[in-house]
Amino acid sequence: MRKFGGSLFGVSLLLTVLLAAATSAADEYYNYGNALDKTFLFFEAQRSGKLPTAQRVKWRSHSGLKDGLAQGVSLEGGYYDAGDHVKFGLPMAFTVTMLSWAAVDNRKELSSLNQMQQTLWSIKWGADYFIKAHPQPNVLWGQVGDGESDHYCWERPEDMTTSRTAYKLDEYHPGSDLAGETAAALAAASLAFKPFNSSYSDLLLTHAKELFSFADKYRGLYTDSIPNAKDFYMSSGYSDELLWAAAWLHRATGDQYYLKYAIDNAGYMGGTGWGMKEFSWDNKYAGVQILLSKILLEGKGGAYTSTLKQYQMKGDYFACACLKKNGGYNIQTTPGGLMYVREWNNLQYASAAAYLLAVYSDYLSAANAKLNCPDGSVQPQELLDFARSQADYILGKNRLGMSYVVGYGPKYPIRVHHRGASIPSIFTQRSFVSCVQGFDSWYRMSQGDPNVIYGALVGGPDQNDNYSDDRSNYEQSEPTLSGTAPLVGLFAKLSGKLGSYGGGGSSKPYQTTKPPASSYQATQTTYSPIQSGAEIEFLHSITSNWMAGNTRYYRHKVIIKNNSQKPISDLKLKIEDLSGPIWGLNPTGQKSTYQLPPWQKTLIAGQAYDFVYVQGGPQAKVSVLSYN
Repeated sequence: MRKFGGSLFGVSLLLTVLLAAATSAADEYYNYGNALDKTFLFFEAQRSGKLPTAQRVKWRSHSGLKDGLAQGVSLEGGYYDAGDHVKFGLPMAFTVTMLSWAAVDNRKELSSLNQMQQTLWSIKWGADYFIKAHPQPNVLWGQVGDGESDHYCWERPEDMTTSRTAYKLDEYHPGSDLAGETAAALAAASLAFKPFNSSYSDLLLTHAKELFSFADKYRGLYTDSIPNAKDFYMSSGYSDELLWAAAWLHRATGDQYYLKYAIDNAGYMGGTGWGMKEFSWDNKYAGVQILLSKILLEGKGGAYTSTLKQYQMKGDYFACACLKKNGGYNIQTTPGGLMYVREWNNLQYASAAAYLLAVYSDYLSAANAKLNCPDGSVQPQELLDFARSQADYILGKNRLGMSYVVGYGPKYPIRVHHRGASIPSIFTQRSFVSCVQGFDSWYRMSQGDPNVIYGALVGGPDQNDNYSDDRSNYEQSEPTLSGTAPLVGLFAKLSGKLGSYGGGGSSKPYQTTKPPASSYQATQTTYSPIQSGAEIEFLHSITSNWMAGNTRYYRHKVIIKNNSQKPISDLKLKIEDLSGPIWGLNPTGQKSTYQLPPWQKTLIAGQAYDFVYVQGGPQAKVSVLSYN
């Protein structure tokens, strides 16, 4: 192992100053593209079934290979719901719907970030499972695993000893909410795949139509037919899911039958009656209202214009409530500005609302329209600003400086309520870990998780912005599919809207007041080599700067390049005089010492890797401590 002690940043920077527009020189603080990439890793960590060779989360292995076989059906695949190993159909279907919505409405941004393929893979892993779970027109397998026994065990998915009972919906055991949401998911997924795989898109649409017919014809709550789900994902009703499915099927097919269904049932099913302050796996009304508003805003309402305006009024109620311009009937927020709905896993509501408002901002902007609130008219940009404020809070702009996306930023939860993350990988500890042993040896340990579950959005802080990084604190520390899924579209939208750098996206933070144009100076972008000719070369640039108060902040980008003729691994850097946040490197636990992330342990000959930091004043001093 080579040791280095001297600073490599002793040479002054050579900078070329380029004139930039004020809007492009605004704050660039959060790397939304990097956060987006990590969310896909969470979905890989949640996979059930036989894992593909391209699996990037290497601490996971095959599991749940016999799911459904006891009932004579193959239900291998799909996603585990949260920190447990149950495959709950309702939140999983909502997850696929949200991922698909991102693929449809944010295709441009995702493609520019080279993340469209990852998005489609994430959708397909869930959609393939739902195809298996729908073997007949009026049959839908709605759950695999017993929530009660699963929650009494703490074991890796590869070691599961709990019941893998599968639960079915049919004509005699209906579940309009679950079947309706699954129909919506597959209809949205068919739209996502249509430009890339038309035959698969058609298959998804066939299942979506059959599931909608099943949901509508045989009505009932799925939790009445699958009582095991009541303590975990209790449904409050099914009317919203039927309208939601009809809206997505209309968008996927253009068939007026589905739009007429949403119009004819608007009052009876509450679509034009309910004004909501929540959008979630259980409550889709705001989503229905904004999705149908798109038709109106595009001037395609025709004979249905009057009813569509009523839908839009209720969608506006949700948007105005989020902006606190709803005549007093507003959402609750924490002192730090986070949307607060309820104590248990609150961030799932913030992430879903943020994405929904980002979508609505686009729809209004495309129509050159404003949002009309009781407290005044609102430009579409304000909706996007709110969405950004929630994203930035989630990524660390909060009182604790805590990123609630695991693995993102310098500070994030390390004791996540997640069985697989908290127990050493089966490839590290090959011996069987039993149900009780998992609790005794791993659940109760004070150390951080041996496996970092990158991209997981945990439940988040309480109403006072407090968070306890405790594995047993499941209300705050457990991640979920339905909470993380809206982040895909949200991060893609923000990254695409606000620019990108390199292979990931980097974007500006939410500001309540935009700094005047005169506060911006030209952006410096030319790279300057430091200690050229060394085995490890650093290329430094300042990509943006801005004023905040009386301080000018700089966004520094540093490229590490391996100039040697052989691979370099286990590179450790010392970064001194760092006063701001850093992205792209992981702290080692030793003071001022950082290393490359687990997925980039080695730089092959000629390979480069970059990291970013933000701070005021002089640049940080970077030096190499060691490498192999």
